[in-house]
Amino acid sequence: MRGKEDPYLKIGETNDRSVKGTSDYVWALKDINFEVQQGEVLGIIGKNGAGKSTLLKILSKVTAPTTGSITYKGRIGSLLEVGTGFNPELTGRENIFLNGTILGMRKREIDRKFDEIVEFSGCERYIDTPVKRYSSGMTVRLGFAVAAFLEPEILVVDEVLAVGDAEFQKKAIGKMQDVSQNDGRTVLFVSHNMNAIKRLCKKGLLLKNGEIEFFGSIDETIKNYLTVFQNGECISYVKYDINEKEAQILEAKLVDKNGIILKSAINVNTEFYLNIKYFFKNKISMVHLTFIISDEEGVEILFCDRMDYHVNYAKVERGVYECNLLIPNPLLLPGKYSVTLGCASAVTWEEDHKFDVISFEISTIESARMKKRQGFVFQPIKWELEKIE
Repeated sequence: MRGKEDPYLKIGETNDRSVKGTSDYVWALKDINFEVQQGEVLGIIGKNGAGKSTLLKILSKVTAPTTGSITYKGRIGSLLEVGTGFNPELTGRENIFLNGTILGMRKREIDRKFDEIVEFSGCERYIDTPVKRYSSGMTVRLGFAVAAFLEPEILVVDEVLAVGDAEFQKKAIGKMQDVSQNDGRTVLFVSHNMNAIKRLCKKGLLLKNGEIEFFGSIDETIKNYLTVFQNGECISYVKYDINEKEAQILEAKLVDKNGIILKSAINVNTEFYLNIKYFFKNKISMVHLTFIISDEEGVEILFCDRMDYHVNYAKVERGVYECNLLIPNPLLLPGKYSVTLGCASAVTWEEDHKFDVISFEISTIESARMKKRQGFVFQPIKWELEKIE
């Protein structure tokens, strides 16, 4: 109307979190166009910052799109983050009714399903305790139970299963399979766990820098996603800005014994180090630290918890702390791996997880023979063979 150019037309920067931007605007999602049929289970995957959570927030009508529209049929039940829609001051019982009402259910519907919700969540003992006293795992259990049992036609689940224990993950995946196969309901599922995605989904959507990189069968989608590990290169250095979390992962890198960042495949006989920097906002009496090494299909090969080696949690003051962890080799078979990091205040259980932040490849001169080996680890064992008679 003023005869000036639309400033949004100048937005051309890619939504790449690893590159410094020069524009005040960036498209978190751009040119997204896909359809999901009734009863389908769609797996949405991609690297951190690809736009997965933003897409689910738009589909759940938490956030409105700048342009475009969403058309759907039926009620949408969503579980986007730990404790979404929960009031921490209210009890678990009160939050079930509150959350059910937000999802569009009538009181009599919630009454009918209440016992099943509580049983599935496994929080019956604390159902009349304020949610602020729940652990993050208990909150996720209750939130998932509400979203799944209040019979939405479309169930939207973000990366929440990573917080729950193994028993809950198994129950949650079984429930999602049940509602899609037996009840004919649609499920949109975001996860970094390729095993869970493969078990649950038939179709997949791969996002990269806010755009659709691939949309098709789940096997092909995962195959395209895992190309990030190709070419024998390491994505071995990441850095994050300080935010408002109590305990935060600030930096992570893979280095050799001289402290030099690794940029190519690592020989099977070479030791290397995982260097992690943390930022703590305040003095914390109990800090929980973990890391996981997974193979290219998302199978967890090695889980390391600081509590495995120290009886007590770490105590920290405000500031930046550094860990330098030796990864002994030979340990891993030749192949492609990724590292997931976690830290939390064990007082409030405010957590910071970084999924698949580092990728690397283990290689060897004897790769033709080694790649035929089964299993996950490579640990030479001394064989002593002697004739006894």
